[in-house]
Amino acid sequence: MLSLIPFLVLIVLITCCVAVFGNATLDGASQVSLLAASAVSVLIGHFSKRLTWENLEKEITNKVASCTPAIIILLLIGAIGGTWMVSGIVPTMIYYGMQIIRPEVFLVSSSILCALVSLMIGSSWTTVATIGLALMGIGKAHGFDDGWIAGSIITGAYFGDKLSPLSDTTVLASSVSGTPLFTHIRYMLYTTVPTFCISLVIFLIAGFTMNVSGHGNVSEFMDGLQRTFLISPWLLIVPVLTGVMIARRWPSMVVLFLAILLAAIVGLLFQQPLVHSISGEAGQGLLASYKGMMQVCYGSTNIETGVPMLNELVRTSGMGGMMPTIWLIICAQTFGGVLTATGQLQDLMRYVLRLVKGTASLVASTVGTALFCNIALADQYLSIMLSSQIFKDTYRDRGYEPRLLSRSCEDSATVTSVLVPWNTCGLTQSTVLGVATLTYLPYCFFNYLSPLMSVFIASIGWKINRSDKR
Repeated sequence: MLSLIPFLVLIVLITCCVAVFGNATLDGASQVSLLAASAVSVLIGHFSKRLTWENLEKEITNKVASCTPAIIILLLIGAIGGTWMVSGIVPTMIYYGMQIIRPEVFLVSSSILCALVSLMIGSSWTTVATIGLALMGIGKAHGFDDGWIAGSIITGAYFGDKLSPLSDTTVLASSVSGTPLFTHIRYMLYTTVPTFCISLVIFLIAGFTMNVSGHGNVSEFMDGLQRTFLISPWLLIVPVLTGVMIARRWPSMVVLFLAILLAAIVGLLFQQPLVHSISGEAGQGLLASYKGMMQVCYGSTNIETGVPMLNELVRTSGMGGMMPTIWLIICAQTFGGVLTATGQLQDLMRYVLRLVKGTASLVASTVGTALFCNIALADQYLSIMLSSQIFKDTYRDRGYEPRLLSRSCEDSATVTSVLVPWNTCGLTQSTVLGVATLTYLPYCFFNYLSPLMSVFIASIGWKINRSDKR
């Protein structure tokens, strides 16, 4: 059981970091923990399997290289957070949203809205980084706790991501298991829709039973937004155009870059005094515009609105704010690369397969493995691929349809990734929303009920067919 040692070391180190550093764990302590666990894995691999450093380095390089697109997207999302805020796009969405969405149905409305947007565009990341930010502002104005707001946003975003044919995780889960895409999506409805309905009922009950005292905040927020930004429905052209580009299936990086460019142009047209004040070069014309907008894209901004709570909401960190997340992703991929090169993860999974007896235990083992991979490898794509590879032959040999494997992977790997603080999804969403992962985790009902629903459906055998050729 030498293969278990690196995971135990990581768990111990992360636990100590959380106890000592608290919410600041992700500022560097977690990264050091991942590298330390990687070093332990390297030592075990070297002495037990006589692996050369060249082989380990090659696997680490491949794993880090595989996350390059995600890193670029994170940088672009950081720039979108800055430009969409300073240009007045998000403030306008918040301003009108506060007038339309009533407090009693805010939580359930935000989940449904995020679900529809994510279903259409196939990206939970983009949904959270755009409409999610606006909903955070509306929810805070109504007096809801950050955890409830973020939980409702993430619930909707991951429901849509999970069922959208445009989603990369949906395509990945179906392809690696050998299941036609729309067969995979239709089969997920049996577990996904009931889980989402349960989540909506919880949010609806919470909305009507919570004693939120945010009516004063709403007026104060609206006044602060009007004083600071030029609010105009014309600003909503940018998110509309962004939605059109996504619907036409343009590459994600292209869409995000153009969304930044459009927001920058709109910002210079509608919020020029604010951009100049950010630059510190007020009255310098073109120089102030250029310097201010560049700073919005890459750096932090602190905008004074006259409302302390609103100041925190409209504060942005740009690309620079994503650097701790990127640093952690690189360290997590290093750990995953070492585990793959040494074969330690595969060794552990062999023990898991011995526990599989019937349908429920097989699905439960798949779900548990995907969750374990999300924790150990810190990446949902690796979790989907590895879980499928480990169990694919077992499902086939026991006569189960491949769609059961693809659904089990998505019911676990896709939705639980956002619940792990050091996972790429957990890091991204907590950074974008400004809410710690452990703060919103209890309220992401859809995300942690989905794996349980998958095991429950398997235990009662609903719509689970087996071949006679076994």
